[in-house]
Amino acid sequence: MFIEPSRRPEPPHLRTGWIEVICGSMFSGKTEELIRRLNRALIARLSVRIFKPAVDTRYHEKHIVSHNANTVESIPVRSAHEILELAGDCEVVGIDEAQFFGDKEIVEVCNRLANEGKRVILAGLDMDFEGNPFGCMPQLMAIAEYVTKVHAICVVCGDIASYSYRLVPSREKVLLGETDSYEARCRNCFQLGERAGKREWVYEKQPE
Repeated sequence: MFIEPSRRPEPPHLRTGWIEVICGSMFSGKTEELIRRLNRALIARLSVRIFKPAVDTRYHEKHIVSHNANTVESIPVRSAHEILELAGDCEVVGIDEAQFFGDKEIVEVCNRLANEGKRVILAGLDMDFEGNPFGCMPQLMAIAEYVTKVHAICVVCGDIASYSYRLVPSREKVLLGETDSYEARCRNCFQLGERAGKREWVYEKQPE
């Protein structure tokens, strides 16, 4: 369970910053958890700035939208360094789909923001469609004070899912999509690939 750190108002030069990473597969609730934490920061009357990669326009050009249709207004950026320029003197920085930013660039930006006394909250995929670590996420998890891994439900067997299985033949590293292109799977069903969807379940008849 994640416990949000408490913080009392302090002069900017005395603020202690930190980094929080929310990671997991597609459909695991990463963005939902990000929005929840940002809304709590807003309720606490902290100044918040929220960013997303400009390339991600699946639901809305500007808003961050979860699979449950919860939304929060954000600023689309084309590079991580734009976040530095636009964050200003805010106290909390939220970043969605962090895996789409350059490996070295986003790590430097997050470290700098935290060193300036800001609370930095990121959400992103920890593995790509092949089950390999995704871009900058391992580095971000390494430098973060808090890491939360959330899970989805395997659509094949109903077990806990941590993999994003691609349903279309494209081999491109970055392919934006939803349920038409991806589904959440557990380790076993992910390894089975196409065979998992064709598995026949056999139930023994119970004695009457």
